[in-house]
Amino acid sequence: MNAKRFILILALLAAACGGGKEPAGPHVARDPISVRGWIVDVDTGPNNAYHTIETEAARKQNLFRGTNVWIENAPYVSGGVAETGAFLLLDVPPGNVTITFSAPGAPAARLVLGNIPGNADVFVPAMMLKRDGVALLDPASVKVRLADNIDKAAPTGAFATVAGQRVPVMRTPINQMIDRLDYPTPPSMQAPLATVK
Repeated sequence: MNAKRFILILALLAAACGGGKEPAGPHVARDPISVRGWIVDVDTGPNNAYHTIETEAARKQNLFRGTNVWIENAPYVSGGVAETGAFLLLDVPPGNVTITFSAPGAPAARLVLGNIPGNADVFVPAMMLKRDGVALLDPASVKVRLADNIDKAAPTGAFATVAGQRVPVMRTPINQMIDRLDYPTPPSMQAPLATVK
């Protein structure tokens, strides 16, 4: 085999293999995170309609059913918003993330996450969607967790940012992380405890 033919074959093999580079275009993030929580309500402006428990429940159910969610620069995220207002997003890239919620009749609301480590689970309960942002109605319950082979939760010493709030990143026992792939159940949807007589 002559040298020119050998070089041509090597060049073709290198081109076919991509030279070890990742393909161009969007792809699934390495060390993806999960983001879970629930929406309590959406700020749609003044509403003069007659309100009862039933009409409010129906309004919210229709509002949540029509809510879309997407993440900037992450086209392959799975999950969404349930009609209960609960949301679950998987395969979210770590780092700095902007999650946009678009509810019917309301301006887009953005949940901004910062410094989220890879493989973390971000739990954001009780959010109110507002123009361009979210209000955390229970900020003390926001969590950023990392699974670890330990017996008791412990801080990593690192901090993340969730909707402008500084949140400690916690090392969490693996058996306490089994819920990270499930839609959370908002308190309004939990069954009341039976009373014992």
